[in-house]
Amino acid sequence: MEELRELQGNMARQALRPGGSLKPALSGRSTPRGSPSFRRVHSGRTPRREGRGGSGGSFQWCRGNRLLLWLLLITLWAYLGFYVQSKWAHGDNDKRPFFGYKSKVATPVVKQNQEVKLDENELSHSNASTEAKQNPMELNPKNVTVSLVKKGTRASTRRRLRKTKGSTTERKLRGKMRGKEKAAVDGKSMVINEVVEEEIPKRNTSYGLLVGPFGSTEDRILEWSADKRSGTCDRKSEFARLVWSRKFMLIFHELSMTGAPLSMMELATELLSCGATVSAVVLSKKGGLMGELIRRKIKVLDDKGELSYKLAMKSDLVIAGSAVCATWIEKYMAHSTPGLGQIAWWIMENRREYFDRAKTVLGQVKLLVFLSESQSEQWLAWCKEEGIELKSPPEVVPLSVNDELAFAAGISSSINTPTITVEKMLEKKRLLRDAVRNEMGLTDNDMLVVSFSSINPGKGQMLLLESARLLVDGNISLGSSENKSKDASGNINEKKSSNMTEKQQLGALSQKVGKSGSLSSLPDHLRVNVTRPTRKKVKHNRISNNHTHNISRGKVRRMLSADKGVQEQTLKLLIGSVGSKSNKILYVKGLLRYLSQHPELSKIVLWTPATTRVASLYSAADVYVINSQGLGETFGRVTIEAMAFGLPVLGTDAGGTKEIVEHNVTGLLHPLGRPGNHVLARNLLYLLKNPAIREEMGLKGKKKVEQMYLKRHLYKKFTWVLIKCMRIK
Repeated sequence: MEELRELQGNMARQALRPGGSLKPALSGRSTPRGSPSFRRVHSGRTPRREGRGGSGGSFQWCRGNRLLLWLLLITLWAYLGFYVQSKWAHGDNDKRPFFGYKSKVATPVVKQNQEVKLDENELSHSNASTEAKQNPMELNPKNVTVSLVKKGTRASTRRRLRKTKGSTTERKLRGKMRGKEKAAVDGKSMVINEVVEEEIPKRNTSYGLLVGPFGSTEDRILEWSADKRSGTCDRKSEFARLVWSRKFMLIFHELSMTGAPLSMMELATELLSCGATVSAVVLSKKGGLMGELIRRKIKVLDDKGELSYKLAMKSDLVIAGSAVCATWIEKYMAHSTPGLGQIAWWIMENRREYFDRAKTVLGQVKLLVFLSESQSEQWLAWCKEEGIELKSPPEVVPLSVNDELAFAAGISSSINTPTITVEKMLEKKRLLRDAVRNEMGLTDNDMLVVSFSSINPGKGQMLLLESARLLVDGNISLGSSENKSKDASGNINEKKSSNMTEKQQLGALSQKVGKSGSLSSLPDHLRVNVTRPTRKKVKHNRISNNHTHNISRGKVRRMLSADKGVQEQTLKLLIGSVGSKSNKILYVKGLLRYLSQHPELSKIVLWTPATTRVASLYSAADVYVINSQGLGETFGRVTIEAMAFGLPVLGTDAGGTKEIVEHNVTGLLHPLGRPGNHVLARNLLYLLKNPAIREEMGLKGKKKVEQMYLKRHLYKKFTWVLIKCMRIK
């Protein structure tokens, strides 16, 4: 047995030796390597070097792996080639040398205000180059507008462009033209223009006076911030019972700080707080809400295609938050199985172009949800016109004031505690108002009128400035007792003004004084309205058959004579939201140009950046203006927010604004377009001269918000959307 084991060991050792042979082991002999017999047997073999390590082993490895070495060398060479080519293509060849080599090809240097000539015979600059000369700045290819005059065909023009190689700037311009050129054919010439809007710098040199945001002031005075809040859900509500452990997918069309994205973000927060699983698809990350979504732990999918469709089919409900989501919905319908992932489409726009974009899939979704009755009626009329049949009647779910703003405005909300009462928050709001107005440089004699929205023609900021100019120039008065407006057919209607004539005011005041003997018992608005009666009208009112009234008017005049030292208020106008991704830059430049042409108007205008911290701005304001044009504001989230802070609202008599604002009760309405400028100016002047009327309208507006537009009202109505769309267990 021992001999057998020894034989096996010798065989194994012989087999493992490089260049060894099994023959001696198979013969049953175990011959030492250094013995004479071993040398005799192997004397005929050619000597070879053992490859057990050292330089000899590395050389043998290289000889056997020549192919691999060549592949590595080729790969390295290709990488270096691509690296050099990339650096050259991106214009870095004249900045620093690569491995000691520096290109000798000279790149032309373009000086300030120098025109870029791609081809002297065939290329010329548009009028934008003249503007560049008037506003000197460093030349940037993104800001250059180039016009190509056609000679032949577009292909020939591009061939001529290819001949003008030489500078990096030209190559970049050609790439931009290929990607974004827009052709406009005029007779025999074709002009291709590239217009890239550059964001206006957020500086006082650009806007005149830029104030805010005041987030740090809010945190210091209110001693509370949204970051401290852990939950928002009302566990006892029907909404919470329906969404518990359900899966939802929300579709955002963008992330701007406007009504639709903010409302969708708050809906996602409420769903998460009530125990639901929420995924969000963002079609455009334009805007500044991504950080807020991350802070609120809302999961945003990177994929807007196949993955989002699969997750949507597994969801209990898909909620799309804009008419712009039509493209995604159409693609989802093509991928999904009927009956899976029902869609509730919360449409927040009210213009025909949005309807035309969405009409192909309106009849396929489970339910349409609108913000106001006027919007619902308009979209149903368009559907009837296009022959579109909806699966079910639409629901109307207005927006609401969120708990954070309600809390700061002094309205009872889920944030209030026994130690942080409504009364305490009202006191803090007054402190916040004083602090913010002090930072703005305002006094108690300034009436601050604010308008927060994206700055574009649809929001009517230019018309607001024109109305303010009428007031500043003294071209408006309260002498007229009637306001003229246009109805839907375009006819002029006579509307009775909210301003009483001074004769009527004195009559009402005399009756009050005759009963009480003093002005202290009168409402504030009557006391203010009679502070400026004209001498002529007072004299006329003396002639009366009612002796009591004559005596009362005499008392009124004596009381008013002591009030002549009261200083009149001045108008200040605050416009937002500077820097919003929804702003139209050319329109903003037009506003700034208009202000530069009217220096007196520019002295009263302030600007504020786009922000979600608006409690401080509402607290500092006295009046809010919503001047939306076209079909009017769809609903106007900012309108109810302003009313929650006790501000009277001056709005256009159209759209959802006229459903929210009660004329002469919670605010004043004016017609659309330039015909409404004079009416808006008179309304501004009326509130400027009547602070007590402002306060009375603001209190009534706040009461309406408490009755109709708080968070609990929103989710009570949204419960019906869930019941209609989901399979309730």
